[in-house]
Amino acid sequence: MPQQRWLTLAVFFIMALLPWPALPADAIPDLMMATRYHPDIDVRQYLVSEKLDGVRARWDGTQLFSRGGNVFAAPTWFTKHFPNTPLDGELWIGRGQYEDVSSVVRKHTPHEGWELIRFMIFDLPQHHGPFEQRMNAMRLLVEQAHSPYLTMIPQENIASEEALRQQFQTIIEQGGEGLMLHKKTAHYASGRSQDLLKLKPFTDAEATVIGYRPGKGQFAGLVGSLKVQTDEGVVFYVGSGLTHEHRRHPPPIHSRITFRYQGFTKNGVPRFPVFLHIRHEEPE
Repeated sequence: MPQQRWLTLAVFFIMALLPWPALPADAIPDLMMATRYHPDIDVRQYLVSEKLDGVRARWDGTQLFSRGGNVFAAPTWFTKHFPNTPLDGELWIGRGQYEDVSSVVRKHTPHEGWELIRFMIFDLPQHHGPFEQRMNAMRLLVEQAHSPYLTMIPQENIASEEALRQQFQTIIEQGGEGLMLHKKTAHYASGRSQDLLKLKPFTDAEATVIGYRPGKGQFAGLVGSLKVQTDEGVVFYVGSGLTHEHRRHPPPIHSRITFRYQGFTKNGVPRFPVFLHIRHEEPE
């Protein structure tokens, strides 16, 4: 058995040296991305919604795209009544069910599993008005669509920092992931934006798997940790949080993972990183 495990690891190391196919730049959606919440804001200038841990998607009027620009194989009945207006949102089943959503949307052919999913929209990428106007436009689009698979994420006014914290605590106690704050006067802009903030009980991020470090002791013959690289180019290892199954069959090279951490070292490396899950979002 140890020889078989090392053979498996050898295959993974060889894969790391192979070129990874890149998507055409014009196929990748220009998404608006959130930055971390900071308490020195006036919350009355923001609309607040629950942060859903689903799979990010863009509807271009005819097809659903992933963050990487790949087309989801959504059944025609799922998108039949969607408007021809571009929509930004999350494919979602429910709280704590990211893995279930992921397993559905990665299939390369349409299937009945999509019946469980709802496209929860939170923005209109090509609407030129401020977010308050976009919110009203989204509500009207959903009402006119009469689709059982299309829903707008509720947006609320929050009167104070204290009220925001109470809302946050309620969501966490109910099994939610956190809150999103969208500035009412902000226009849609691609990339990281200070007008879109996320408030979570812990800090997490994504990284790309670029290699493996062999395990020792009880993990001899298995993967000890994942060598990963952030989008900013920071390279480090993640070992905590890996199950025995992950160590026997680690996330593939070039796959994306989500990890949790506690601040940064003086060299900008995430402290105490813990593996959460593989970001299985791209169609297979």
